[in-house]
Amino acid sequence: MAGLVGRSSELARLDALLADLGGSDLPKVVDIVGEPGIGKSKLLDEVCARARTTGFTVLRGRAAEYEQHVPYQLFTDALADPGPQDADPALAEARSVLCGIRKGPRDGSAEGTAARFELHRAIAAFLTHLGERGLVLALDDLHWADPASRELVDHLVRHPARGRVLLVVARRIRQTPISLTAALTRGAAGGAVLQLALEPLSEQESVRALAPGVPEDRAKQLHAASEGNPLYLFALVHAYRTGVSPHGHTPHGHGDGLDPIGVPGGLAALLLDELATLTEPQSRLVEAVAALGDHATPGMLTVATGLSPQDIESGTGALVVRDLLRPGPGGRWALRHPLLRALVYEGTAPGWRAEVHRRAARELARGGAPATERARHVERSLTGWDPQAAQVLVEAAAGFAATAPATAAHLLDVVLTHMPDSPERFAERGELVLARARALGVSGSLQESRDLLHILIETAGKGHPELRTQAVAQCAVMERHLGHSPEATALLRRELSRDPGPSPTQAVSLRLALGMSALLTASYPEAREDVAEAVAVARCHDHPSGEAAALALAALGEAYEGETEAAARFADAAGSLADALTDPGLADLCEALVWLAWAETLLERYGDAERHITRGLRIARRTGQLHVLPHLLTSRAFVHLTTCRLPSALEAAEEAESIARAAGSDELLGFTLAIKTLVLLLVRPLGDGSALATGEEAVAAAGRSRGWWSSLAWCMLGHATYVSGDPHRAQEAITTAGGGAELPLLQPSIRPGQLDTLVGAALAAGDVDQAVRWAAQARREADRLGLDGQRAAALRAEASLVERHGDTGTAVRLLEAAAQEYVRCGQTLWEAYSLLRAAPLAQRTGQGARAAVMWHRAHRIAVAGGARLLVDLAELIRPQVMTETATVPAQLAELTARELEVAELVALGLSNQDIAARLHLSRRTVETHLSSIYRKASVPSRAALAGLMTRVGLGAGP
Repeated sequence: MAGLVGRSSELARLDALLADLGGSDLPKVVDIVGEPGIGKSKLLDEVCARARTTGFTVLRGRAAEYEQHVPYQLFTDALADPGPQDADPALAEARSVLCGIRKGPRDGSAEGTAARFELHRAIAAFLTHLGERGLVLALDDLHWADPASRELVDHLVRHPARGRVLLVVARRIRQTPISLTAALTRGAAGGAVLQLALEPLSEQESVRALAPGVPEDRAKQLHAASEGNPLYLFALVHAYRTGVSPHGHTPHGHGDGLDPIGVPGGLAALLLDELATLTEPQSRLVEAVAALGDHATPGMLTVATGLSPQDIESGTGALVVRDLLRPGPGGRWALRHPLLRALVYEGTAPGWRAEVHRRAARELARGGAPATERARHVERSLTGWDPQAAQVLVEAAAGFAATAPATAAHLLDVVLTHMPDSPERFAERGELVLARARALGVSGSLQESRDLLHILIETAGKGHPELRTQAVAQCAVMERHLGHSPEATALLRRELSRDPGPSPTQAVSLRLALGMSALLTASYPEAREDVAEAVAVARCHDHPSGEAAALALAALGEAYEGETEAAARFADAAGSLADALTDPGLADLCEALVWLAWAETLLERYGDAERHITRGLRIARRTGQLHVLPHLLTSRAFVHLTTCRLPSALEAAEEAESIARAAGSDELLGFTLAIKTLVLLLVRPLGDGSALATGEEAVAAAGRSRGWWSSLAWCMLGHATYVSGDPHRAQEAITTAGGGAELPLLQPSIRPGQLDTLVGAALAAGDVDQAVRWAAQARREADRLGLDGQRAAALRAEASLVERHGDTGTAVRLLEAAAQEYVRCGQTLWEAYSLLRAAPLAQRTGQGARAAVMWHRAHRIAVAGGARLLVDLAELIRPQVMTETATVPAQLAELTARELEVAELVALGLSNQDIAARLHLSRRTVETHLSSIYRKASVPSRAALAGLMTRVGLGAGP
């Protein structure tokens, strides 16, 4: 067929994009869409050729209709594309990783579940590496991509590789899965994706390029029949020249006239005419190539067809001459176009087609290929129940469960479809149904998983209690993720009330699930007794991991409710138990570390929280417990934000978001986006709109339900709108979260912080009376909680009020007191923010040196922690603070940034050990810094240093 015809305007846009690739405001993804045969692949060919000419590395892959359950097939194909980049060791490593996943874990471990998302980041990093020289990754027929490849494309759209990297995809709109269409549409709306919709070619450009030598009138008739579709027109012209009558190939033969496999009806007839003249051995060879896909090597073709190697060689040569077969990487053969392959495959006699797959599966087994490599041929060879084939598919599903759960669910469905539905097989079927439901849930098909489990719960009845209880526990998770917490609670209570009831271990798990449902619906007091019962049962039956989990859940529940002393007791007990357990001992209830870490976060024990988060992530990744990862990652994001480590906070938040999107739970997505909103607010520059957009998406996902995740989403939207300059909407968002002006539905554990924002919003809106009420409530709530950070939030709220009333000196003292509270609890970010609030006020009261020290410390914290918002705020107030008299005293001018930081912490009363923990240094390093500080500042002792720091503006004094 001729090369690219027309498309000059599309090429001009692509040329411009390649010329300026890497610019911050340019799209990093191109989405080429159109009907079959319209020229998507030809345009992709041309883009790749032009990119290579200008020195870009080009990787090109193509999805295949009959390999839609081969994980990462699209990317494996792209990485197999030979070229100059083959010498890059990173390419070999990426190929090895994808090949290893496709073959499944050798040891049967579940570690790949987490690796599924780590792989996304690894591939993005690999593309960034290649992008140093300029890279085009071209992915054709994306509509046929396997679920794992689609998920990776979604990640690359949301988190593009950095540098000069362009992802170009081509697809048919009508056959593209909804989730992938949504991702690309969302990217187009945000400017990250350039969408090119290919329209039919004009008569002039079509006839000139595709019908040279054909009489003008006839050429125009053929163009009209093709409706401007170049592939269809090419076939019509070919038929005309070879004397095949195009009778019946009428206009409108494509578009709405698609045949069952998506090929335009008239084009299908023409292609079948082309195949009709093949000899019997040639037909058999073409049919085998269509069935084998990327296994169509000469050796495999010999086995599959029964032809001799000489016949294979001569047959492929003849088919190449007729442009039906084309050689590919690794000696493989492929039909010239996916439409042709589809026609051949579907036109092959079912019995012979199954036999080709059967022979391929046997040959792969003889060569030692794992079940994951044989599965697609085994599946397509099945014509009835075959226990040995079923065992291969079950083994393959286990191998894919971690990295490609949608494929695992599909393979288990194939087995269940063929397995006899007899009483003696009920238990075996039940275990497979549970495994399929798990795979569906992990891959985001929550409703399908839930429906499957409902059927299993009812059919298990009293005859299979353990199976039923497992199904109930799993179904409760699905119900929660679907936003059906009341249904989850009812299901769990019904199971607990059965006679005979579940085993003690199962009863502990069910009661923990009840407690978790109550937490999410902000009704923990209703589940207190269940959690206490879980503690008692676990303790009585020597179930230490269950006891640790129940205590951790109790700690989190009490922390949510603002019962700080009780939460601290439970957290101490849970921490002692969890720390004494081995990793394998905690693996069955990894949620214990989730609940404990969040409880410690709310209790402002950030060091303990981070320790348990790190351990939980290690266990969850190694054991494949995907469902706990978003909770651990959001906790890490929040801890790192609070302690001013914004880059790592964003990394954790984005990983949590990726997993939540894949899980398909709107409420979980809303929760992860809420945390990401706060991170973006601090990590992006002043005036950036990404936090506000993310907050909008968070509330859209979480909705207005009465629950923790929804409340948090609305609160974070309130913060984003307040910073963006809309105090009225900020008040509306936070009071929506709290169910009214007094925030009665908001957990007491977070009220002071929200009230601080409400005070600022009310003052900005001119409602001083409401600000007074909210500031008073913040004091009461903070006093009740007894936590340093919450007291600091209330102090900030009070400072805003007194500043409004003109008492600048008191406002400075309150903000300094808030900063010191934040130092005590380790909330570095908010310490810096409080100092930035205080610095211009201190300057106004004549404390220039003190203001300068505040500004310098806050600026250092913000820069070191990647808090771009605070850096911009510091620069904004610099003229107000850094006057000629507002300089750091000569005695401190020689100190390094780190030494000045140590001196400030000494002035605040911290011990060497506390300073070491605060700055993540060793105690010996702190002592070395102090010796240098004494010498440079000419002070003899710690007390003298503290006195000096107090005199110049940052001590423990007023």
